[in-house]
Amino acid sequence: MSVQPFIRCSKLSVSLPFYSEVLDFNVLQAPDPDPQSFMSMYALLERAGDRVHLSQHAGDGVFGNVIYIQVENMDAIYNTFIGNGLTQKDRGGITMQPVEQTWGMKEFSVADPDGNRITFGHRI
Repeated sequence: MSVQPFIRCSKLSVSLPFYSEVLDFNVLQAPDPDPQSFMSMYALLERAGDRVHLSQHAGDGVFGNVIYIQVENMDAIYNTFIGNGLTQKDRGGITMQPVEQTWGMKEFSVADPDGNRITFGHRI
């Protein structure tokens, strides 16, 4: 089974670079450049087999989602994101360094431009 979350964005033109340039998602389907097209407010992205849908359509979710992505080498991913420009002040505040949690996971979280929280983690 594959879970593919829809992430609602207030401005796809701001969210798409955050996911593709900072969080290293590959753009599988870019928004249609025609602003009158229904597909101008949608993008499909993929990272290591995980897909997310970014949508500016009002009916696709609410702001403030939480998405959890399990990864293999969380420290390397975190360092890549920092190298891509992720900072502690990014996107309204949820950016934490990797931490070993009491429930057996090592995790860090970031917030996208709309305050959606994305947590990356792996088993300790």
